[in-house]
Amino acid sequence: MDCESRTAPLATRRSLLLGGAAFAAWAYIPKFARAADARDPRLIVVILRGALDGLATVAPIGDPDYVGLHGSIALAKDGAHPALMLDSFFGLHPAMPEFSRMYREKKAAVVHAVATSYRERSHFDGQDTLESGFPGPGRVQSGWLNRAIEALPRGERVSSGLAIGPTTPLILRGSAPTVGWAPVNLPTAADDTAMRLIELYRNRDPALGVALSQGLQLDKIAKGDAMKPAPGVKVTAMQQVARGAAKLMAADDGPRVAALAFDGWDTHAQEGGPVGRLAQLLGGLDNALAEFETGLGPHWRDTVVVVATEFGRTAKINGTDGTDHGTGTVALLAGGAVQGGRVISDWPGLKPANLFEARDLAPTTDLRAILKGVLHDHLGLGERALAERVFPDSGMVKPAKGLVG
Repeated sequence: MDCESRTAPLATRRSLLLGGAAFAAWAYIPKFARAADARDPRLIVVILRGALDGLATVAPIGDPDYVGLHGSIALAKDGAHPALMLDSFFGLHPAMPEFSRMYREKKAAVVHAVATSYRERSHFDGQDTLESGFPGPGRVQSGWLNRAIEALPRGERVSSGLAIGPTTPLILRGSAPTVGWAPVNLPTAADDTAMRLIELYRNRDPALGVALSQGLQLDKIAKGDAMKPAPGVKVTAMQQVARGAAKLMAADDGPRVAALAFDGWDTHAQEGGPVGRLAQLLGGLDNALAEFETGLGPHWRDTVVVVATEFGRTAKINGTDGTDHGTGTVALLAGGAVQGGRVISDWPGLKPANLFEARDLAPTTDLRAILKGVLHDHLGLGERALAERVFPDSGMVKPAKGLVG
């Protein structure tokens, strides 16, 4: 027992480093360019775990039943904390001014009343369905984004994905290789110390030496000088993650496809309206989107960021000024390649008879149609591959058209 307790940490450290040995492949990732138009597209998928309140994020202010359902946390056209109106009907949460700017510049769009094919209310099963790309949970141990990379033609196209975080999310697990990066709030080793460690590992364990060398290289690029905030400026965790990821994806030989997850969106109590808990979360997400735009620089014009969540929340607030697990919600699109400036929705209405199971925003758009549309128009995947390999058993769900320019 004692022997196992001493050796397990060493084995764990070794497996973690070797798990990142795909860092070595990162230097050989080809550019993802199309000869016809010289585009070099990037795709970033952001998962909001916990279920986002779509009615609070993009409020249907023009729906006469909205205020009665969302009560104290409802947004309004005007007042002390007005919504950022997207059109005459929908208003964006005031904590998202950067997304509002992108929307006005026609580089961001909203898909409302959207959902996966999952219709229950378990976070675990909902996230499994969202990330696996299958019609229901518990089907596979691979994700739709990994299978999308596998389905791309070899050669000039991307051959690896960037998993951001301490573990690879399900969406990027599978046969296609991935590289991983996560910000670590620890002092960075001096170059001399790092070289000594690399040399030590090379002599005693060459595989670990390669993994450590590539990992340090990746982390150095991700952090860079820009990771140091100006005096008095607080960089949130979401910003830090987005900033590092953007620097990696901006590199000429860096990854072109990435996935990350932000936790904490389960707002059962004290959700807040224009200010409060949800406002803080949305502000962090807004800053992260701005970091992607800044960090990717000229590559932003060929970028699509998709923000999705496992399901929505109840249309009516509960007794603790929060919302419970629901169904329909919003998906957000941002990036220079997005045909934006619009809310894409077949609005179902919020009258009692129109709510799903008399409690939720009814979904009228399948999220897979949006994801298929982005993969088809942005990365060039064919409809057959999307229906059979990337999103199995989804032949009836056609790719949405015109999302990407």
